[in-house]
Amino acid sequence: MKTHAAPTAGTATAAKSANHQANETFARKKAKILSQLAVPLAEYADASPKGSVDAGIRDLIDELNEQAGLVTTSSCAGRVSVYLEGRKKEEKGTGGERDAATASAAGGKGGGEWLFVSHDPLAVVGEERERDWAALFGVAGGGDALVESEAGLGDGGGASRLIHFKFEPMILHVLTASHSHAQRVVQAGIEAGFRETGTVSLLGRGRMNEDATPIVAVRSMGLSFESLIGVEASTHDGASRRRCLVSPEYLKLLVQIANERFAENQKRIARFRAALNTAFAEEQEDRNVGAGGWEDSKARSIRKREEGLRRREEMMKKKKEEETAAADNQSGLDPAMTVQVPDSP
Repeated sequence: MKTHAAPTAGTATAAKSANHQANETFARKKAKILSQLAVPLAEYADASPKGSVDAGIRDLIDELNEQAGLVTTSSCAGRVSVYLEGRKKEEKGTGGERDAATASAAGGKGGGEWLFVSHDPLAVVGEERERDWAALFGVAGGGDALVESEAGLGDGGGASRLIHFKFEPMILHVLTASHSHAQRVVQAGIEAGFRETGTVSLLGRGRMNEDATPIVAVRSMGLSFESLIGVEASTHDGASRRRCLVSPEYLKLLVQIANERFAENQKRIARFRAALNTAFAEEQEDRNVGAGGWEDSKARSIRKREEGLRRREEMMKKKKEEETAAADNQSGLDPAMTVQVPDSP
């Protein structure tokens, strides 16, 4: 059987020194992020349409940021939205003809407009009657009725802009201190049902990946869905009018589906919290080791191995002492069973 030499204290010290830069890089980034999150809610603002951390996952983010090797960089609890695409821009092609290039996709960038956003399920029935979803979503077109399929789009000669109804589940980006931390977050995300969870920035820019701080994206495309519900078209007088292309019943159906996805999304978030707490339970217990208060996963592995070897030696020593004591007791009770050891020649 092949044996492995026991690591020395010097080896553990060298491992901790080799990862010192990575620890400093992560600690610096985490401190900056936490300082931004510490701003009072009335003053906090970010680049999202809402401009703040979603209440539905605020507790999750707080728990995650308490972990020594993790910090969130961006998040969304899940949302239903209605989005108007950006305008198309005309660019000359190589053949002299003019090519239309889309200035914005339906993802929220490039000059588009959010017509409606909610991070909570929508009440299907209003106070007195069913809600006017087209009006709420900004696609009623000033009271226009449903546009029939034969009606022209962009009658004024301008390009039309599509309007999308979308549901998106939770997405969470987590900056981690090491590959070990990243792997545990990925595993927790996949186990919870966020099956497209993955890692980026695996390699650092310094030697031996000393400053590698992987980022984990916790996400699931399985709950997402999107439907085209309207269009904004130019009129003959140069103005723009938004028109709904689907029936009120269809809009109501989309809302019902979105509400079902919200419920499933909440279940997966709860499972993710539980899996994350389990994955980092041991590290939570071992957080305050040494003067630094935190150690890299490689140094921790070496320390754990040393502790295991010491416990094994102590157990073997204790077992030997117990066997010796038992033999002495047996010898005192039954002298006939005493084994005589001959003297050495």
